[in-house]
Amino acid sequence: MKALICDEPGRLSVISRPAPVRADDEVLVRIRHVGICGTDFHIFAGKHPFLDYPRVMGHELSGTVEEAPPGSALKRGDPVYIVPYLSCGACHACRKGLTNACQAIRVLGVHCDGGMAEYLSVPERNVVPTGGIALDDAAMIEFLAIGAHGVRRGAIAGEDRVLVTGAGPIGMSAIIFARARGAHVTVMDTREDRLAFAVDRLGANTSLPANASAGTEAMRMTGGDGFDVVIDATGNAIPMQRGFNFLAHGGRYVLLSVVRQDIAFSDPEFHKREATLLASRNAQPEDFAEVVRQMEAGAVPTRALNTHTGRLEDGVKLFADWSRPDTGVIKAILEV
Repeated sequence: MKALICDEPGRLSVISRPAPVRADDEVLVRIRHVGICGTDFHIFAGKHPFLDYPRVMGHELSGTVEEAPPGSALKRGDPVYIVPYLSCGACHACRKGLTNACQAIRVLGVHCDGGMAEYLSVPERNVVPTGGIALDDAAMIEFLAIGAHGVRRGAIAGEDRVLVTGAGPIGMSAIIFARARGAHVTVMDTREDRLAFAVDRLGANTSLPANASAGTEAMRMTGGDGFDVVIDATGNAIPMQRGFNFLAHGGRYVLLSVVRQDIAFSDPEFHKREATLLASRNAQPEDFAEVVRQMEAGAVPTRALNTHTGRLEDGVKLFADWSRPDTGVIKAILEV
């Protein structure tokens, strides 16, 4: 089979390798679409902290069943998406149902080879029928589930004023699902084009340029109160730390971002607000199901999000092109 492999930072190759052999509890999937996300670009750039090279990337995956175990509800040809988090099922987190925070988690395309290939064999529990969702849209379910999980972690409700910092794809997913819960959403970013897109196409209520006057403007917008919920999707320690300053008293701060370095905040200010700090890691099955529900309801503008497509065999050139900000990529999808 063909596969696109990252040999080392900055170097990709299209290779031929044997197709995987299905284990007894696994489903062999013919991969059809692979979404590319910030994790993949970080791997390509050599910035990912949890990875050994060479690596076949790809964890936003849809395809069709090629072979399933005897007695499985899945059959050859079924359209499916893949939940890319391989949890152990036995650790403390897994026993509590927190499979997204498994102590021994392996993420496809990061800790082990992923789906930028013609075939992938994964545990049956990680393979889910798409229902009525088109396969190219189904390749976007995983990144949208990240935002849906963060919104659920923040217990966002209709009366909340929410600030989403960072208008990349993960921030966009948080906007979509916060709005789906009826919250008033403000989006903050340095890029005017992303702010306009979030308001015009995703339904964000207001935008806030991330500049030196953002703190003053945020207080003006909220009558001096701050935001009930702040969701950080910047992937940068400096704005992550700055985000504490936008919280209302009793507010909740959800970190979708993860960075290598420590972050710090003022303990007196944090206590004065009686604020809550929440990490949000990966997603859980109910978040994937919520994405499907909202897609079926027409609440996810998939055509607007999917800005670039190309073939797996052209991935070496496309990856280099799509990693440049001037190409305007929001979500790029490789067709296999």
